[in-house]
This record gives sequence, C-alpha cells and structure tokens, in this order.
Amino acid sequence: MVRPVPLVFDPELDLILERVVDVSPSDIWDAWTKPAQLVKWFTPAPWTTTNCEVDLRAGGRFFAVMRSPEGEEFSNVGCYLEVIPEQRLVWTNAMAPGFRPLEPAPPAHEGDFPFTAVLTLEKRGAGTRYTAHVRHANTDGRRKHEAMQFHAGWSAALDQLVAMVKKRRARKKPAKPTTKRRARPTK
Repeated sequence: MVRPVPLVFDPELDLILERVVDVSPSDIWDAWTKPAQLVKWFTPAPWTTTNCEVDLRAGGRFFAVMRSPEGEEFSNVGCYLEVIPEQRLVWTNAMAPGFRPLEPAPPAHEGDFPFTAVLTLEKRGAGTRYTAHVRHANTDGRRKHEAMQFHAGWSAALDQLVAMVKKRRARKKPAKPTTKRRARPTK
C-alpha cells in the first residue's frame, strides 16, 4: 500500500482547520464529492454555490460557482491530485484538469492566489477528525486567504455541512411505531 506523503504545517505558508465533528467520514466524503450535496453547504451563508462539477479522480476537474449576496459570481476551477475515498482528498487551483498548469495561475480577480488543499478524514468514535490543510505558494497568498476570513469561512461551511448531514439523516430515520392503548373493558 502506498502511503501519502506526510504534511508538515508551515505557519508562513499554510492555514489549517482541525475539528472533531459528530458525523461519519462517509457522510463528509459524500458531502464533498457529490455535487447535489456540495452546493447546499460549500459557501458560508449568505453566499451560495450555484453550480458544481466533480470528476472524482486524480487529474479530474473540480468546478464551482460561488455567488455573493450582491449577485456577483466567482468561478473556481481546480484539479484533483489525490483521491482516497473517505480518507483524503487533495486538489489545487494552480492546475487545470489533467494536471495542466495554469498561466496565469489562477484567473485574476481580487483575492485569487494559488493553493493546494488537503482534506483528511479520520474516524473518531461515531464522528470524524476533520483536517483541512491549505498550502499556499507564498506568504502573500496565505495572508490574502487569511484576510478573507479563512478560519471563520471554512468553519462556517463545515458547520453547514454537518447540519445538512444531520438533516438528511433525520429524514431517513423511520418513524417510531406508535402503540395504541386498548381501553379496558368496564364492568
């Protein structure tokens, strides 16, 4: 079995969000890899995700359109680098699908900067240790991402993911059967 390269956190270049959440790695995986689920939680409210495409394989395309509360849309395209179901998902916006480097990288609009995101899911009891490790090309990129409220935004999106999973789970649970009490015969 091939083991992933261990990641070393570099505070000058990287941002990280680590939490333990009370949903399974399988549920989180589905939320990240199924477009119909991803559009429901991916951007922190009041932003929305209006479109998403997932070609879930190394070299495959990730595409999402995020809409601001004012109606402005931002397209994001990236390339999956590593896909280990229910354990690790790695993608970058510095490459187009098929591992094609972007030039310039990435398309220019305020706030764009190249990064690679490594999502790691580890089972913890009935829940998951969720780690989003975002690696930037330079300190300027990390600072821009942090200034865009990385921790608050990615944390809010994770909260939305967990809420969506729990709501789906609640809808799937069968209703408890009700037992009717028989009236006692009177004498």
